[in-house]
Amino acid sequence: MRIETFNLGPLQTNAYLLTEKNEQTGEERGIVIDPGMGPKRLLDRIAGVKIEAILLTHAHFDHMGGVEDVRKAAGCPVYIHDLEADWLTDARKNGSLRWSDVTPPLTTGPAEFALDEGQTLNFIGHSFKVLHTPGHSPGSVSFLCGNDIFSGDVLFKQSVGRTDLPGGRERDLFDSIQLKLYKLPPEVTVYPGHGPKTTIGFEMANNPFVR
Repeated sequence: MRIETFNLGPLQTNAYLLTEKNEQTGEERGIVIDPGMGPKRLLDRIAGVKIEAILLTHAHFDHMGGVEDVRKAAGCPVYIHDLEADWLTDARKNGSLRWSDVTPPLTTGPAEFALDEGQTLNFIGHSFKVLHTPGHSPGSVSFLCGNDIFSGDVLFKQSVGRTDLPGGRERDLFDSIQLKLYKLPPEVTVYPGHGPKTTIGFEMANNPFVR
């Protein structure tokens, strides 16, 4: 599986494109995680790729700003946790109304599918386990695929997600990290919503916020 990172929008949000290519037919299939604002580079890249789904770690505007562009281009469904399903259609809830100096109000159509704790999704020949990891936002989820996890704004390299936004809760964030993410093998690579990738083992030893 190939993992490509696209830093999108004014907040440099990491959008991830995961692909598998059939060497015999040349067909390339993919999924997109968190298509942020201004996704032109991502759209150029997925031209000719069969995108099977858009997965959202959460629905803050900087993570969902490109959803409609990608969905229209690829004709694929969107998945999000039910606790934030209505954030996609509400600029107040997804934060875009609050940050008028960064973005105009953003909304999308509703997601096609809901995510839930422990759910397993099968795309591009791989299994993705859904971990409900609230704290940064109530419906935050992380996607575990083999030794890779896409953590959204829960865990960063030597940092953690903010909890002062509506729906955020510090205790939930620490529980999500300590009781779910830190239970994973240390070699698991963490692909966060912002900044560079890291590993579970590195964060357990070096993250100053959660030990």
